[in-house]
Amino acid sequence: MPVFVDKAKIFIQSGKGGDGHISFRREKYVPNGGPDGGDGGKGGDVIFVVDEGINTLSDFHYGGKYKAENGEDGNKRRCHGKNGADLYIKVPEGTVIKEANSGKVIADMSGDNREAVILKGGKGGNGNMHYATSTMQAPKYAQPGQPAISLEVMLELKVIADVGLVGFPNVGKSTFLSKVSNAKPKIANYHFTTLSPMLGVVDLADARGFVVADIPGLIEGASEGAGLGHEFLRHVERTRMMIHVVDAASTEGRDPIEDIEAINEELKNYNADISKKPQVIAANKIDMLPDGENDEMIQKIKDKYEPLGVKVFATSTLTGKGIQELLYYVSRTLSEMPEQKVVFEQEFFPETMARENDEAYSVFYDDETSEYVIEGPKIEKMLGYTNLESEKGFAFFQKFLADNGILDELEKLHIGEGDTVRMYGYSFEYYRNADTQPVYDDEEETNE
Repeated sequence: MPVFVDKAKIFIQSGKGGDGHISFRREKYVPNGGPDGGDGGKGGDVIFVVDEGINTLSDFHYGGKYKAENGEDGNKRRCHGKNGADLYIKVPEGTVIKEANSGKVIADMSGDNREAVILKGGKGGNGNMHYATSTMQAPKYAQPGQPAISLEVMLELKVIADVGLVGFPNVGKSTFLSKVSNAKPKIANYHFTTLSPMLGVVDLADARGFVVADIPGLIEGASEGAGLGHEFLRHVERTRMMIHVVDAASTEGRDPIEDIEAINEELKNYNADISKKPQVIAANKIDMLPDGENDEMIQKIKDKYEPLGVKVFATSTLTGKGIQELLYYVSRTLSEMPEQKVVFEQEFFPETMARENDEAYSVFYDDETSEYVIEGPKIEKMLGYTNLESEKGFAFFQKFLADNGILDELEKLHIGEGDTVRMYGYSFEYYRNADTQPVYDDEEETNE
């Protein structure tokens, strides 16, 4: 039997965009063939989809890395690189995807949200065929593909049910669920028999049905991590109301009212909004009380909670006493409540993340062309928003090179006055003025 898993951490990565290609036509009778390098393919997206056939995150129990396919590089003869395949990750409905470090919500896979692109693949780079101009007819530059985005995410399954059954272990919640719905939980007379939330559909002959979830038994301190119950408190978050099951017969020596107060305190400590949800009390196991539903303890529970607007029903899952009345009351209460699904809003936006190496650049000497080359995403981005034809823009360009240590890199490569510096279709002569500040002159596109 598969292990129920409702929380898992995994690593996801989109595909890198393919690099643009550098090539030139070499055909007979075409002595001056132009650039024909093709574009790189787009990297694959990472897409989460809801799969109705699964109800646990057990596939991710041991973590793992999930990577979309990279785009292929462009090729000669203007051939476009193949796009990388998207990666589809199947999760059960109700899965909330969070950024692992901050805990911020990226997507809630519930309601109408059946498919969500979490990471977009990198764009493919342009081939050198895009950079031919009247003054630069043989560009030896192609755009690199956009890098991948990687992210560690936490997956949390929060079951989708109208009603949650809460209460201490061994108060009869599993038996209650088996009596009122189609669920078949394992039932035994010891603590923590339920190790995962169980869902059941309650069908009523002449009233609206609803979905009920048996939340594993809580103990005091659960909201702080004690016992097993704290692992499942998250499943109460989506419920619209709760049935609080209590052992009215005190078969284990606990006081029922103290139990109710203790569980309500745990709910409040975990999430104050949960404690405000409508609640009904099932004072259970009345078949073990001397006077049944008219017992003194039942009356004490009613006297304490009904003035607070919390309806109390004396029930017995063994005989069925009080169960139907409780279910019809819950159905009426739900029908009077506004139809509002609990959806966790997006708080973290992966598309705003800087891609890996997005700020990188490289400086090197090209032996083939005898030029110093500066390239990289950071340089390309700067050129994209800088007008080098204006005096102000060119001044900004030179300051950018100085502030980012690029001039120092050129000096380390022993650049000399009059040497040519090339970056993305532009070439400049390098020299120093009297103040020993580097100056670039003859700004124009290279003519090769």
